[in-house]
Amino acid sequence: MEELMYKSTRNSDLRLTASKAVLQGLSEDGGLFVPTYIPKLDVSLEDLSKMDYRGVAYEVMKLYMTDYTEDELKHCIASAYDEKFDTENIVDLVWADGAYYLELFHGSTIAFKDMALSILPHLMTTAAKKNDIEDDIVILTATSGDTGKAALAGFDSVPGTKIIVFYPKGGVSFIQERQMVTQAGANTCVIGVNGNFDDCQSAVKRMFADTELKKTLAELGCRFSSANSINIGRLIPQVVYYVYSYVKLLGEGKIARGDEINVTVPTGNFGNILAAYLAKHMGVPIDRLICASNENKVLFDFFNTGVYDKKREFKLTNSPSMDILISSNLERLIYFIAGEDDDANKALMKSLTDEGRYEITDEMKKGLKDFYGGFAAEADTLSQIKKLYDDTGYVLDTHTAVASFVYDEYVKKTGDKKKTVIASTASPYKFTPSVLSAIEGNKSDADPFALVDILAEKSGVKIPRAVSELKNAPIKHDKVVEIDEMKGAVLEFLR
Repeated sequence: MEELMYKSTRNSDLRLTASKAVLQGLSEDGGLFVPTYIPKLDVSLEDLSKMDYRGVAYEVMKLYMTDYTEDELKHCIASAYDEKFDTENIVDLVWADGAYYLELFHGSTIAFKDMALSILPHLMTTAAKKNDIEDDIVILTATSGDTGKAALAGFDSVPGTKIIVFYPKGGVSFIQERQMVTQAGANTCVIGVNGNFDDCQSAVKRMFADTELKKTLAELGCRFSSANSINIGRLIPQVVYYVYSYVKLLGEGKIARGDEINVTVPTGNFGNILAAYLAKHMGVPIDRLICASNENKVLFDFFNTGVYDKKREFKLTNSPSMDILISSNLERLIYFIAGEDDDANKALMKSLTDEGRYEITDEMKKGLKDFYGGFAAEADTLSQIKKLYDDTGYVLDTHTAVASFVYDEYVKKTGDKKKTVIASTASPYKFTPSVLSAIEGNKSDADPFALVDILAEKSGVKIPRAVSELKNAPIKHDKVVEIDEMKGAVLEFLR
């Protein structure tokens, strides 16, 4: 088998090692890096079931990070998955009301982004040493709420790095914003933008492609990289927890060897469910990939029609991390189902940029057979939180509730009752006003920190340190800019 490398979705001839792809983040042609092939697991599922999370992480990531030595990769994994997680398992699988909830929020910022953003700084600094990079690495990222804080926490005070995070002002929850604007660290910069997440993400992509800006950065001794899920250093660690959840069920006797499971993922930028797709194609017996959208249901419409159309009203919902109309990681799936035809993919992405939409061919639609698309309206999301709380005492955040509702609707529609893992992507404490409104009526005008105490009483779940520390944390970042001022803000910070 040839060594696994990374190529651009818009230029299949380009080849980079894993470490170089991690450093670069986004291809210079605007494409995303994908592996030259999807590797198969080379350790049996039974053997994996006897390992802890770190052991499974190594067995998965070694297949993708092929130019990292065993010692380098194991050091990155050990440095990432340590005492900053509040469960020894790193992730927990909790049974509630007919499904297993994969709790991915036990890291330092109480969202699933910690799973990848705890390891990305270590992958990146190791990659810089391997490739003799002396420039400072500038992490430039846009966030719909969770990536920002997780990236800031991961890169805080990491030597040789700086991090700049843009977020949509008014488009994230109170706790999400407070987590970001109180971030310490001389190498961190947080900037609000008068626009939505797609505006932020598009402007960041333009800066990555700006050759003049690249020259200016070089003069300043800097180079851009990304902490968004467009970076394969973010995507590959996410594959691990789908492998781990399957072998955990296998090891505990909840499923038998060869049994298929379904996976349900609340989806915005498409990275998390794409990771499940990669796990399936590595040999994990996953059947359906249930893609759950909120009212910004661009992915639901795509899976049901084959048409991706971003030309629609952008809605601010109670699941803000999914308030996205341009799902960047979908490009990777489009590339795969187009038979890895970079020209075909490039034409579709050009159509999205120029016309705001594209339509895939009937042949490509056959590649979507693993997926099922569903969506939850705002009222559905809140009613699902209340239903689970009333029936089981288990409390969901708003994003996980979207997935839970879509899963219930899927079962009603299809009768498919395979064991199912639902990705639980954030702690309910991150969205306390919405969660408590669902459980016991409108709380939107109350003090968010008072609501935290009420939720603790209701749920019986200890208030995470990430929330309790915020109450008296000083605000360190208060800059807000227009979309066309973002580039200038970057240069101002770097100078």
